[in-house]
Amino acid sequence: MHDIVKDYYGKVLTSSEDLQTNACCTDDNLSPTLKAILANIHADVMARYYGCGLVTPELLHNCHVLDLGCGAGRDCYAIAQMVGEHGSVIGVDMTEQQLAVATQYIEYHRDKFGYQQANTQFLTGYIEQLDQLNIADNSIDVVVSNCVINLSPDKNAVLREIFRILKPGGELYFSDVYADRRVPTHLRDDPLLYGECLSGALYWNDFEQLAKTIGFIEPRLVTSRAIAINNEDVAQRLGQIKFVSATYRLFKASKLETVPQDYGLSVTYQGSIPEHQLKFDLDQDSRFISGQVTKVSGNTWHTLQQSRFKSHFVFNGNFSTHHGIFSSKNTHSSLDFSTATITKGCCQ
Repeated sequence: MHDIVKDYYGKVLTSSEDLQTNACCTDDNLSPTLKAILANIHADVMARYYGCGLVTPELLHNCHVLDLGCGAGRDCYAIAQMVGEHGSVIGVDMTEQQLAVATQYIEYHRDKFGYQQANTQFLTGYIEQLDQLNIADNSIDVVVSNCVINLSPDKNAVLREIFRILKPGGELYFSDVYADRRVPTHLRDDPLLYGECLSGALYWNDFEQLAKTIGFIEPRLVTSRAIAINNEDVAQRLGQIKFVSATYRLFKASKLETVPQDYGLSVTYQGSIPEHQLKFDLDQDSRFISGQVTKVSGNTWHTLQQSRFKSHFVFNGNFSTHHGIFSSKNTHSSLDFSTATITKGCCQ
């Protein structure tokens, strides 16, 4: 499958216009800030983009970020502006043709951003084998990935490596494609369906269980939307399988319990995260209003305490009294293929 993907993205596709479905395409629903960031990126890099929207979690300033499956580097150069000159971005990809475009413009973007030194580098390798790229244990603040993990033949290895390199409290924030059932082998072996980010997609429940097994105890769904298969031939081959593009955030946090528990804890958001002064959504079910006390589970308390968001919250209470399983509207939802919005766009 590595060879199929390298051939598809290195030779078959020459621009985003060559894609046969909308499973991996740009989402135009971007903020003015993100549009301004993208406007600073070279047109050649933008043309070779096959991801799912722009994967950019909050509060990246001074962070060390790794982009898995960076392709021609669009997201890397976007995030390079967000982390600032003292942060850094590493892009990893196995497709030499894509990386040739990315590396060609390192100095262009350094000058464009006004940095004395480039804060972006690109490595040729497999996302399942980050250890071979000398990326150290506990060295990365945030890992991002944009419609790529579904292309890996060994998703277990990918998540293990991500968990290894993340710092304690670090985060995997990524968009990908998921199926409402397990995709049959004969479809997984189809080069077109695989290259178009469909037949390599995990059944969503298998993904969540795998993440928990690796150590990402509480996968947090940020956004999701159904994928419309507008190519008739592809739709016929897929049959009744439904697909959703989704953004998840997985934290490398300790002391989490497999089922969220209630200890009478709460937090108060200070309204201090840039561009989120009024409210901050940790995931689609966990909204924090500035200045408002919000009840949280022990898991959410520990996750926020260990994350880069800690200084933006006041933490109320302690773990001295247990009240049973945490029950609130802020429980973490799974993908719902029946209510997700059909769209001509793709990932978040």
